[in-house]
Amino acid sequence: MKNVGEAQEAPTGAPHEELATGERSTRNRVARSILDHGPSTVADLATRLGLTQAAVRRHLDALVADDVVEPREQRVYGTRTRGRPAKVFALTDCGRDAFDQSYDKLAAEALRWIKERAGGDEALVSFARARIAAQAAPYKAAIEAAAPEERAQALAKALSADGYAATARSAPPPHRGEQLCQHHCPVAHVAEQFPQLCEAETEMFSQILGTHVQRLATIAHGDGVCTTFIPQGTQHTPKTNTNASASTAGRNPA
Repeated sequence: MKNVGEAQEAPTGAPHEELATGERSTRNRVARSILDHGPSTVADLATRLGLTQAAVRRHLDALVADDVVEPREQRVYGTRTRGRPAKVFALTDCGRDAFDQSYDKLAAEALRWIKERAGGDEALVSFARARIAAQAAPYKAAIEAAAPEERAQALAKALSADGYAATARSAPPPHRGEQLCQHHCPVAHVAEQFPQLCEAETEMFSQILGTHVQRLATIAHGDGVCTTFIPQGTQHTPKTNTNASASTAGRNPA
């Protein structure tokens, strides 16, 4: 990705190179904000970055031209209100690649070898569960240290420390519970081919939260954000097995 910026315009007479550097810097901030917060409207970006909406639109136009972001119709979960949904801007695959040094091809080849030579889908499921179990300890510790009503927030914070740019928020009516949103997925391209990775992650969330959870959307499935619904008032002591209930893991149920 080309470097992808306007806290302030360069003063009159500034060298062309200085102006170009400032533009690239702000453009990177716009792209990074979309990575951290998920698909965003022009107004959202302007507020977060302290820019005018006109400046944000100018940088978005450049990012769209560079195939770093793309405009989409905003997805609405729950009851749709009247009026046309706002346009949001989401990172493209090219844009996501720029934030990672990716070994997707090697990982996909390794998983394909496991499937073909070491036991088919069952072997893939075993690998995915073992992989996520090795990562689960800090997430479980964070949840166990939090009050029941703060467990989703604690999990989001722990996931963010691992690069998932996660947030937790109340689910839209009429649902009662919270939505855990992961705005970045380091293995999204591999998970497109091997959804067992998403399924194992969802099982892990269910296990360490001690409740049924439902995966509503995934980046690997083409959605802008990985979204997991956590029902309200059903959390209990986390389970020790790795087969906790996890509905529609890794797939958009639509």
